[in-house]
Amino acid sequence: MSESSEQIAAHQQHGCTSGTEHDQEVPEIDLLSPLTIRGVTLRNRIVMSPMCQYSAVEGMANDWHLVHLGSRAAGGVALVIVEATAVTRDGRISPGDMGIWTDDHVEPLARIARFVESQGAVPGIQLAHAGRKASCDLPWKGGARLRTPEDGAWTVVAPSPIPFHESDPTPKALDEAGIEEVVAAFDAATRRALKAGFRVIEIHAAHGYLLHEFLSPLSNHRTDQYGGSLENRMRLVLRVAERMRAIVPDSLPLFVRISATDWAEGGWDLDQSVVLAGRLKALGVDLIDVSSGALVPKAQIPVGRGYQIPLARRIRDETGILTGAVGLITDPRQADEVITGGDGDLAFIGRELLRDPYWAIKAQHDLGKEPTWPTQYGYAVKRRAK
Repeated sequence: MSESSEQIAAHQQHGCTSGTEHDQEVPEIDLLSPLTIRGVTLRNRIVMSPMCQYSAVEGMANDWHLVHLGSRAAGGVALVIVEATAVTRDGRISPGDMGIWTDDHVEPLARIARFVESQGAVPGIQLAHAGRKASCDLPWKGGARLRTPEDGAWTVVAPSPIPFHESDPTPKALDEAGIEEVVAAFDAATRRALKAGFRVIEIHAAHGYLLHEFLSPLSNHRTDQYGGSLENRMRLVLRVAERMRAIVPDSLPLFVRISATDWAEGGWDLDQSVVLAGRLKALGVDLIDVSSGALVPKAQIPVGRGYQIPLARRIRDETGILTGAVGLITDPRQADEVITGGDGDLAFIGRELLRDPYWAIKAQHDLGKEPTWPTQYGYAVKRRAK
């Protein structure tokens, strides 16, 4: 019996053939293959990871962000994701963080989304709340926790009154009303992100920020419905995802970034991440962006080439959800192996894109394809090559 068009489309989305004798052979999926998720088609599998620039004033995007993000869109990546963008003013990591807590933030972000799309890339945004890791100085000023109003500090919230560093001021534990305000803030931020023209929205539930803090028993000591059991610790993330999926049109994807493990005894781990990923998939989340760590300052992280890729592979294998692999992916052939080997569906590139905005174009050359330079550059580059 032949499969339905929906089944065939689902298989092709994951790089599989349908197995019927009437099917045309599907080309091998690699780093440069397009990927369609819902109604959005990415021109290849290369994603610019969200990376904080600490260059906003009161959360406002500016010319730096336009050039920073726009140049990577012109440089050939498929999906450009704006840095962790705070859903509340007090949810910023630092005073320089991007924000989307008022309607005034929309148009500066829309300018970026329009330019990214004009270059053939898809504009995305990561929505975040820093939780107990908020109210910190800029990293090039040391990144230490701001402590007094004179220093620019603000009240920091968390699931439980447990600071990130023992020497940090104790965060305020969110009560039920505070949790409802957080959910409402993610709702409002989602609507603003859509108004700004972003076509992929990612929930930041990783790196020790607020939603991750609720997931991990190391930072969540609550005894109410948001603490204790795995079901309770997942509750806030699942609520936020369900509410956002109801707001985001069916034609647009919703991603979630998680830390798949805390790399710390007694903390959040890969087994729990598999359960969470399955639940998120059931709610309509399309992809898990698989990172790790950053919940506690003394985690034993086995940092090395592709060290997080096996985490993405297991989540993908056990839940069937699309995954993005991230972390020390530095060269095109390594990224290609992530896709061809079935470890992930997208390769999220961070620092390498800071070093080289045209990494994706060079990947085309390294993988034997004709580079697709922007017209304004391509005519000169190709003429010189001849």
